[in-house]
Amino acid sequence: MPKTIAIFGAGTGLGASVAHRFGREGFRIALIGRRPAPLDSLVRDLAADGIEAHAFPADLSNVTALPAFVEKITHHFGGIDVIEYAPVSNLTFHPAMELTAELLQGLVDLYLLAPVELVRAVLPQMLARSDGAILLGQGYSAVEGAPFMSGVGPVMAAARNYIYSLHGELAPLGIYAGTLTVTAMIERSEGHSAATSGEFAIHLPEGQTLPVVSPDDLADQYWELYTNRNRAEQIHPAA
Repeated sequence: MPKTIAIFGAGTGLGASVAHRFGREGFRIALIGRRPAPLDSLVRDLAADGIEAHAFPADLSNVTALPAFVEKITHHFGGIDVIEYAPVSNLTFHPAMELTAELLQGLVDLYLLAPVELVRAVLPQMLARSDGAILLGQGYSAVEGAPFMSGVGPVMAAARNYIYSLHGELAPLGIYAGTLTVTAMIERSEGHSAATSGEFAIHLPEGQTLPVVSPDDLADQYWELYTNRNRAEQIHPAA
């Protein structure tokens, strides 16, 4: 039976490239995102390349609904072999001195609690097969904080810590867990569009610009992590 990858937060940038990259390797694709129309468009694009895909619209911040949602995907495809989690939402950065518990709560749901709950939901079937992979996509603020760019960073840092722990625990059981940390804006992504349109501001030292990376390159990095399984994190482009 062909393997299945579930792409949580599938969008026009990284999600689309990951779908095409894994699809070329024979994977079936489950596409999960908030808006049905872009998901349906991506399903058609993949079908044109001979890749089987199905759209599953969902609000990933609704953490309590995720186990039943994983069951729905599993029922459709017969199983989930890989999950990739890299949603793009609540992108606005904040000065650390202005953070509040209320502001962080929504970020915690989407960027920490949701991936934890998804892993809990999908792990039993991976353990039963002694095979599987958990891939997490993050920004570099998960690794190193910067002035005026807090908010999502501390939450992603907690998720990064979680993936590192999973990596060590699951590797002896045949399951891979790793994170792709991106140090650039991603072409064709919603985040890149928002930044270039001025929808949200990124504060950088004078004279510096944030590099831009192709999502196709990032999808190749994911595939390398998945196939090699020899490290918990890949930072790209190298910081």
